[in-house]
Amino acid sequence: MTAPTLGMPPSPGLPRRLPARRTGDQRYRALEVGWSPVCSSPAPGDSRAGAGRQDGVVTETVDLVPALARPDLLAGPVLAALRGWEGERPVEEIAVAEIDPALADTAEFCVRYGVPPEASANCVVVAGKRGGQTRYAACVVLATTRADVNGVVRRLLDVRKASFASTETAVAETGMEYGGITPIGLPPQWPVLIDRAVADSVRVVVGSGVRRSKLWLPGRVLATLPGAEVIDGLARPVSP
Repeated sequence: MTAPTLGMPPSPGLPRRLPARRTGDQRYRALEVGWSPVCSSPAPGDSRAGAGRQDGVVTETVDLVPALARPDLLAGPVLAALRGWEGERPVEEIAVAEIDPALADTAEFCVRYGVPPEASANCVVVAGKRGGQTRYAACVVLATTRADVNGVVRRLLDVRKASFASTETAVAETGMEYGGITPIGLPPQWPVLIDRAVADSVRVVVGSGVRRSKLWLPGRVLATLPGAEVIDGLARPVSP
C-alpha cells in the first residue's frame, strides 16, 4: 500500500505538526495536539477519579494509520466503500484513529482530544416525504454550524417538510452506529450534501461508522464522494 499523502501545509484549527510516515511500516506518528484548554483522556486501566484530566495546555495523541490498514475500526459499509474506492482522490489520503467510544460525540471528542470544532464535521441524516415516499439525504457540516434543514435541505429534497431522521431510522438505513455516522459508505441513492466550508477544509475529522474511531481526511475527498454535492449556505453558524 502506498503511504498516505497527508503531508499538506497546516492551516488554522489543525494540528501544528502533521503526521509523518514511520520507517518501514506505512503508519503515521501519533498526532500531537496542544490547543488550550483541553482535557486529556485517562490512560487505559486508570480508574482514578479525574485521572488524565489537567488544567491548561495538554497534549493528547491519536495513532493515525491508513484507514484500510485497520478494517476493525470501520463499519461494514465504510469498509466496503473504501475497498471499492473510485473517488477522484486516492484512498490513501484517508486515515483512521482509534478513540474512546464514550467520547465519540462531537462536543466531548473535541474537548478531550483537543480538536477544534471548526476542524470536525458532523454527518446528519435528514428525511422528508413526497408522494407517500420518504426521501433521505446526508448533510455534512462543521461542528461550529448546523444544517439548514427546513430551508436549504428541504428545497433540495423537494419535500414540504424535512427533519432529522430518528436515531433508530438513521442506524437502520446506514448500517452504522449512532454517533459514528459518516458520509462514506452511505446508501448510493442518497444525496450527500457537503457544506462549502467542509469541502474547503485542508483536513477534517469525521465519523468512521463506529463510535470507537474517527477518520481524518482532506475536505476535498468528501466533495468527490458518489452522490456528493457541495452547497454554499448549507449550514448556519451555531449561536453562542
